[in-house]
Amino acid sequence: MQQKITPNLWFDGNAGEAAKFYCSAFPDSEVVSTGYYPTSAEEGLADFQKDMAGKILTTTFRLGGFEYVAINAGPEFKPTPAHSCMVNFDPSRDAQAREHMDEMWARLIDGGTALMPLQKYDFSEYYGWVQDRYGFSWQLILTRPEGEERPFIIPSLLFGGAAQNRALEAIEYYVDVCNDAKKGVVVPYHQDTGPARAGRSVLFSDFMLENQWFTAMDSGADQDFTFTEAVSYSIACKDQAEIDYFWEKLSKHPENEQCGWCKDQLGVSWQIVPANMGELMQKPDAYKTMMAQKKIVIAEYK
Repeated sequence: MQQKITPNLWFDGNAGEAAKFYCSAFPDSEVVSTGYYPTSAEEGLADFQKDMAGKILTTTFRLGGFEYVAINAGPEFKPTPAHSCMVNFDPSRDAQAREHMDEMWARLIDGGTALMPLQKYDFSEYYGWVQDRYGFSWQLILTRPEGEERPFIIPSLLFGGAAQNRALEAIEYYVDVCNDAKKGVVVPYHQDTGPARAGRSVLFSDFMLENQWFTAMDSGADQDFTFTEAVSYSIACKDQAEIDYFWEKLSKHPENEQCGWCKDQLGVSWQIVPANMGELMQKPDAYKTMMAQKKIVIAEYK
């Protein structure tokens, strides 16, 4: 099944290098395609992008079969642990799950930082949260093979800082907006923990959107960070009607609308794009057309 929602990661000039690094750290991984900036203003290159002329614009890659896009840009946006990905190591499917987890941890911690050391916790026999050399975060967990099977990689949202205690709101919001959507497990905090409130804040949850799993939790410690545009989620839309639908539901901050990008009521960034965006970008003046748009209007690509 084609992946409809894809995490996009923002890099400061080293997206190609980063994609190769991740592919070396994860099994069943590959670089899929690479796109490039125009070479001149005549082709649509903006003044602020002139240093990127002809360089890599995006690199699409798969980790464990899960697709990402690395955006090669500048220093404007920095990742935070508000966005991470759960990486599930399931002993029922891999007899060497713990050993493979240790190997991945060793690769990701090289040049990075342990946010939660790799060890036993109340909620897991073996778990660790690492921020890699590029600032992106990964939660590695030895799963308990119980209940409905979950995929190897699951994007995860941490609600802290300005978005504290909004995980439950997020689940309701996203499940209502998306198709093939449902709630999974929702575990509340049973006692006040830092800024998290018993019965109202979410210790852990997962939910499905467009047939893909996500997780969400409220922070149990005060945080000075929240979501940034360093991670956005592109939605591949089948036609203009679907673009219009998701744009109306997810774009809640007009000042952040640009080139199909928008920001929702929780501060999470999305890219609402046609599924055939790559094909559209081959049309004359396509890059210039995209740079002039807020919501993508397919008919304007001629």
